[in-house]
Amino acid sequence: MPPMHSVANHHYRKFKNAWMNTLAIACALLVISPLGFILFYLIRQGASSVNWAFFTNLPAPVGQIGGGMGNAIVGTLELLLLASLVGVPIGVLGGIYLSEYGGERINDWIRFWADVLNGIPSIVWGIVAYALVVKSPVEGHSLWSDAWHHLRVVAHTLVGLPMKGFSAYAGGLALGFMMIPLILRTTEEVLVLVPRSYREAALALGLPQWKTVVRIVLPTALKGIVTGVLLAMARVAGETAPLLFTAFGNNYWNRNLAEPVAAVPLQIFNYAISPYDDWHRQAWAGALVLMAIILTINIVVRIISRGYKSN
Repeated sequence: MPPMHSVANHHYRKFKNAWMNTLAIACALLVISPLGFILFYLIRQGASSVNWAFFTNLPAPVGQIGGGMGNAIVGTLELLLLASLVGVPIGVLGGIYLSEYGGERINDWIRFWADVLNGIPSIVWGIVAYALVVKSPVEGHSLWSDAWHHLRVVAHTLVGLPMKGFSAYAGGLALGFMMIPLILRTTEEVLVLVPRSYREAALALGLPQWKTVVRIVLPTALKGIVTGVLLAMARVAGETAPLLFTAFGNNYWNRNLAEPVAAVPLQIFNYAISPYDDWHRQAWAGALVLMAIILTINIVVRIISRGYKSN
């Protein structure tokens, strides 16, 4: 028969284990409860306005009930595509440089500034894109104004970027700027996880370094890179402040990327500050749709990252 103090110690350990499990579960519920409350409130306020017309119709004129956000949903997808064309190549190539080519000192500086850029408020990116693409050049001559003017001319000449006006290009540029540091850091972290022996084996077989990166390293880390890109897209999908300075918004279908374009965050903002009850309901419905888009992207990220970890 075990001593009494051993039995008491065993019960005490079981009590501590049960207490800590309960505390951990309570903390986890406390962390996810705000998301649950947000989803519940969005569904309660916006589900009644989500229908087929909401996804296909244009916004109704002032004073009329109904309408939809079809143009804003399409505009959001256009902006995400343009942002990806800017952010993905630069971010992925920068991550490859940090992982495979850069020196220790310069890599530390690049990582530092990438982390700083990740923490910059989104409205700052909107102001930068506004000054670079939207705003008319400042009159007068100075070293700064001349350099800025030449930079705008180069951007317009190389990629045909329209200047002096709000446009989908300007909005995509602002969102693409925000994606670059996030994709850069996630790409580097994923590439570092590729075993060094893979690179050594490829080099031992006579492959040059660039072919080793293209044929061995990148395919191995492809799922992780895609995960980072999707996370960056989810990060910028709900941004409103940069688009106020660049895309500006549009109540009609956009047929020219060089003109202002609607976006779901912009439409939500405009409807939320309006005095009309029907527009408020539309704003809640738009917020619900935007939340669903972001949740879908995050679910896809989880599925891809789970497969990446298992591999």
